[in-house]
Amino acid sequence: MKPSKISISALHEKEGIEQPDIFSKTSVEQIVLKRKIQPSANDLITRILNQDKVALSRAITLVESTNPDHLSKASEVINGCLPFANKSIRIGITGVPGVGKSTFIEAFGKHLTSLGKKVAVLAVDPSSTISHGSILGDKTRMEELVKDENAFIRPSASGETLGGVARKTRETIILCEACGFDTIIIETVGVGQSETAVHSMVDFFLLLKISGAGDELQGIKRGIMEMADAIVINKADGDNINKAKLAKTEFNRALHLFPAKKSGWIPTAFTCSSYTKEGIDDVWKTISDYLELVKSNHYFEEKRKDQNQFWMMETINEQLKNNFYNHPEIIKQLETNKKAVQNDEISPFAAAMNLLGNYFK
Repeated sequence: MKPSKISISALHEKEGIEQPDIFSKTSVEQIVLKRKIQPSANDLITRILNQDKVALSRAITLVESTNPDHLSKASEVINGCLPFANKSIRIGITGVPGVGKSTFIEAFGKHLTSLGKKVAVLAVDPSSTISHGSILGDKTRMEELVKDENAFIRPSASGETLGGVARKTRETIILCEACGFDTIIIETVGVGQSETAVHSMVDFFLLLKISGAGDELQGIKRGIMEMADAIVINKADGDNINKAKLAKTEFNRALHLFPAKKSGWIPTAFTCSSYTKEGIDDVWKTISDYLELVKSNHYFEEKRKDQNQFWMMETINEQLKNNFYNHPEIIKQLETNKKAVQNDEISPFAAAMNLLGNYFK
């Protein structure tokens, strides 16, 4: 009897030469080893002053770190860079989610780099109060600007800090300035809490708005409107042009309701489109006119001095808070007092005073 033929599928693949690895294991090991080698503070300072973006990123990571071992090294880097800072224009940009902040910043940033400016964008990304994670997708949304040699984009998680900006953002500005960036843009979370913090660290505060979303009525409210040095109605393109023009008129009327600014500057509202780039050059012209005024009347220097004092006090408050919660005795007593407060055995205020009294002893 003849042996039956073995049926071979058409999809059968003959054994051939084994495919080589798509990467070299030796190279990977060398890269991992290199990354583990931490540069010294002096090395980071030297490289930052030589406009090394990689060193700048590593230094910012140190500043943002919550590891106590990194604090002293970060302080050393900051102190080494400080004499070479304070030579930039700091611009704060805020607006509600969906107003097009990232798209606007990319169009505005590309316009500035075309003028020979070196632009650093510090984008604060909101952290989840549940998972404590952040998407950090600003580099993805600014795909053109991120490829620009004269631009640097650093998304950072807001963490538990109110509005997501505090000491770490302030010190990151110093590092970027020392690295040669002459225009610093700070994008806020845009949820209504970070504006005050950003306003206290920038020279010009820009508020983005959109038309047709009830924003015209919001314009008569104080708070954020009083802080704004200019209002830009974004997305003024296509069928939205007429609505944007109407919104501009309404906002300009609202701005006249507020008292005069100490700077002597009169805020104004105008339209622009991040898509068509229409009006983007007007934004920079407005900022330039503002800077010319505040530098001539010396308000620019006075504001910087006031901001330095403000952040000194904020740093003291932050450090006192950290010291309190990290004190061994307070850690022990805190849980006991929390349970006592929950069980109505003691009032929250009495418990707080007890803890503070024990701490200061």
